[in-house]
Amino acid sequence: MRPSQLFAIFDREFTSAARGIHTPVMVWGPPGIGKSQLIADVASRHGVPIIDVRLSQMEPSDLRGIPFRTEGRVEWAVPALLPDSDRHGSSGILFLDEITAAAPTVSAAAYQLILDRRLGDYSVPNAWAIFAAGNRQGDRSVAYAMPAPLANRFSHYELEVNLDDWVVWAYTNGIDPRLIAFLRFRPDLLFDFDPASNPIAFPSPRSWEFAHRALRKFGDRADLLLGSLQACVGPAAGIELNAFIENLNNLPDIDAITRGDDIPVPASIDLQYAIASALVARSIKANDGNDDNGTIGHILDYATAFPEREMGIMLVSDMHRAIGESLFTVPEFAAWAEQVADVMAYDG
Repeated sequence: MRPSQLFAIFDREFTSAARGIHTPVMVWGPPGIGKSQLIADVASRHGVPIIDVRLSQMEPSDLRGIPFRTEGRVEWAVPALLPDSDRHGSSGILFLDEITAAAPTVSAAAYQLILDRRLGDYSVPNAWAIFAAGNRQGDRSVAYAMPAPLANRFSHYELEVNLDDWVVWAYTNGIDPRLIAFLRFRPDLLFDFDPASNPIAFPSPRSWEFAHRALRKFGDRADLLLGSLQACVGPAAGIELNAFIENLNNLPDIDAITRGDDIPVPASIDLQYAIASALVARSIKANDGNDDNGTIGHILDYATAFPEREMGIMLVSDMHRAIGESLFTVPEFAAWAEQVADVMAYDG
């Protein structure tokens, strides 16, 4: 499933916990594609804590607790890391990350916690959801085969990489528009992982965020930028991104476009992708500031100027994902929609 679909499922599973119909969820996928981020986004949306338990770093007693003697009986001290309504709040997410990297003895200790929401005398608070994530054995990560008794305690989903969903996330989180443009231009590089070659640095949604940070730190140092990009996304992808950025010196004046000046569209396809991404970023700023200067209207006008109308459709679609239905109220939207009506029916 694509990230936007899984987010909706996880969000519904979280709210179902308070209603007593929550099913523990296991999300599968290769490293670096955003499994943990999806869970964190659900917690952030609802303003609840997330307790991240790394079973791969635990012993069975870390979950079960430490035994102690009281009045001739053995009782168990509840681990402080487990959700507690008084200390953590009445609702939240218990996240069992890297569960497939946990030794079988540790995962066995989690059986009762996951299915029955109990460990001995301890009970998971009612409105707390249980999520887990892990890599598959074919991903060249440290991963055990999930025992059938444990697997049968979850509903299972596999996360797929999706460029459109990543672009929405990237604009929302202020990722460098040049990087977004590059991945629109080279979509196959959003995730390029070959387990057989066992790479150290490789392109993934996580490592592209690292590349964004590298652009912010080393963008003014041409002698360091290439190496820092390669350190994040690997040698080949780093070279391609660096060359793409260097070519942006030929980019038209974005300020002039947003003012409504008559600026021709460059013939180079990579520059067209760069313009589109830069204009989406400008539309977000304009929308946040109520767009007194008609910036979004000017961008919509420019979207009709691309020689390949699919490029303008991509630009406006990304604007819609970024700023929402307010785009439809801009007068220039109707003119743009009429111009592309024979290419597509716009999906609002």
